[in-house]
Amino acid sequence: MIGDLPHSHIENDPQFAGLTVNQGIEPLSSVNEDSVKRFLKHKKGRTFSVQQYVDGILNGDITILSQAVTLVESSKPDHQETAQEIIVKCLPFSGNSVRIGITGVPGVGKSTFIEAMGKHITAQGKKLAVLTIDPSSERTKGSILGDKTRMEDLSIDPNAYIRPSPSAGSLGGVARKTRETIVLCEAAGFNHIFIETVGVGQSETAVHSMVDFFLLLMLAGAGDELQGIKRGIMEMADAITINKADGSNVERAGLARVQYMNALHLFPAPDSGWKPKVLTCSAYLKTGISEIWNTIDEYLTHVRSNGYFQHRRNEQSKFWMYETINEQLRNNFYQNEEIKMMMEESERKVLKEEISSFVAAKRLLDRYEQIRKKMNIHN
Repeated sequence: MIGDLPHSHIENDPQFAGLTVNQGIEPLSSVNEDSVKRFLKHKKGRTFSVQQYVDGILNGDITILSQAVTLVESSKPDHQETAQEIIVKCLPFSGNSVRIGITGVPGVGKSTFIEAMGKHITAQGKKLAVLTIDPSSERTKGSILGDKTRMEDLSIDPNAYIRPSPSAGSLGGVARKTRETIVLCEAAGFNHIFIETVGVGQSETAVHSMVDFFLLLMLAGAGDELQGIKRGIMEMADAITINKADGSNVERAGLARVQYMNALHLFPAPDSGWKPKVLTCSAYLKTGISEIWNTIDEYLTHVRSNGYFQHRRNEQSKFWMYETINEQLRNNFYQNEEIKMMMEESERKVLKEEISSFVAAKRLLDRYEQIRKKMNIHN
């Protein structure tokens, strides 16, 4: 009888000479239950102690570093508490990097430039962390976080770490959380930090308050190069680079360079004593990259020799202390349950024009002050 044994193959019957089919094995479960349990346990919450996080970061473990950054970015109170403990322990190992802010109008080629400059740095054996801020949707609060896909070579470089983060409505996406992420990256051994901003706008002020060198990327041949550029942004720049200076655009880039140099002469001299430079490059062809890096190096030598480097770091530390205080006060106010209820009622009265916005705000603040005093008496 053909095929009378369990799992036998009809092809092995004598009538099919020259053909043999092996028995095979019993089918295995398509899911490893133990692995699934371990995965789910890991997904449920933190699996490391604070010290394990710190040890992993100091040992340069990228996976643990990324998990710690996720805790920093989280809005959950328990995550924030853990993150702050990690930061405090990592703080003594931070501060030893060069922090560079990079900004520019949309379409200027920031990602291409960062990859070209990043590869130039890592080729020298240096370690680079790139903190890119991805714009969040104001409607859905969602973010694409596609910077890694635009930096293919740099994303697989063993000396580079790219961390895209959603701006989530904060000031252009850069604030306290980015500052704290810098601390963690420095503790992990990254001696060069790039911070890419969303684009020309208010976020530049926040970036400027946490970097050592501020680079403004611009385009040539897009109309009047100086049109629409805020004077404050140009005054903050330690160097301006006209990107995409290739092909038929080389001449226009040269003309734009002269225009920017003339414009910079009209600004007062910066406190650093440094004269901002204007350069051209092609991030796509990787031309002019070494000249820009030499300019950054020259700037750092200048500000370290005259003491401005440390003075600026000290001023930034004070600035972020006050920013953290302001943020905490705001959070405490808006998270108070009684204030939340009172705020809804105040909104209705303002919309019905029963009271003015200013009166409503004063009543809310006065009530919050009363709540705080009452809590202090009970404590």
